[in-house]
Amino acid sequence: MKKLLFYIMFFVLTFYGFARAEFLTSFQGAYVYSSYNDVKLPGDSGTKLSYTDDLHCDPVLSPRIEAGYEFEFPVYIGVMASLLRLEASGQLDKTVYYDGLVFNAGSEVKAKYRFDSYRITGRYYFIDTESFKIGAGFTGKIRDAEITLEEGDKKGGLKNRGAVPLLNFYAEWKVSEKISLLFYGDGAWSPYGRAEDFFAGGLFRFNETAAVMAGYRMLEGGADNDEVYTFAMFHYAVLGVELRF
Repeated sequence: MKKLLFYIMFFVLTFYGFARAEFLTSFQGAYVYSSYNDVKLPGDSGTKLSYTDDLHCDPVLSPRIEAGYEFEFPVYIGVMASLLRLEASGQLDKTVYYDGLVFNAGSEVKAKYRFDSYRITGRYYFIDTESFKIGAGFTGKIRDAEITLEEGDKKGGLKNRGAVPLLNFYAEWKVSEKISLLFYGDGAWSPYGRAEDFFAGGLFRFNETAAVMAGYRMLEGGADNDEVYTFAMFHYAVLGVELRF
């Protein structure tokens, strides 16, 4: 009987919560430039190689989708997925030891850098007024990353999947009924690595349902251990749409 009452209360509260929740999603596209992208493989004995300084790396396009519910509690629960893939190439001006392979000076090489990110965020708004919305919470991140270096049939690289806990922050200043200024993102730091992903920009609302967003996103971080050394910074010029239902 107690279990039955618990399940009834659970489903009632869940239905009540979603009935009083607003669903929002954003679709974002970005033009991404890397200011530095340094790797060593392995991290304790490989040669430090810059995919941006030692090789040529063009800017790329990167998609991102965010979706979630804002409850009247006031709490936000949402998910995010983003993809980032870059390619670099050029002639080495030094001998590089990479993943147990030797790439001699003068070699024409190609490199790839992939960093896909999937996250779930829970955030509490401790300020929620007509002019300001400010909150903080936690994000669970799953990264799916890969780095490679190749010359002809010779190819070295590393794939890595892992979970990372991050702190989340959100701040919105509602300048008017149609215009808001936003700053939000995730970050974490430790002696072995760091991760920062923050957006600063604006939101223009056409109506209660649709809005356009634009701004700048900074993605920076990496890891330093015996297996791999990799640190990079990316600059995003972001344009997207936000929908609320």
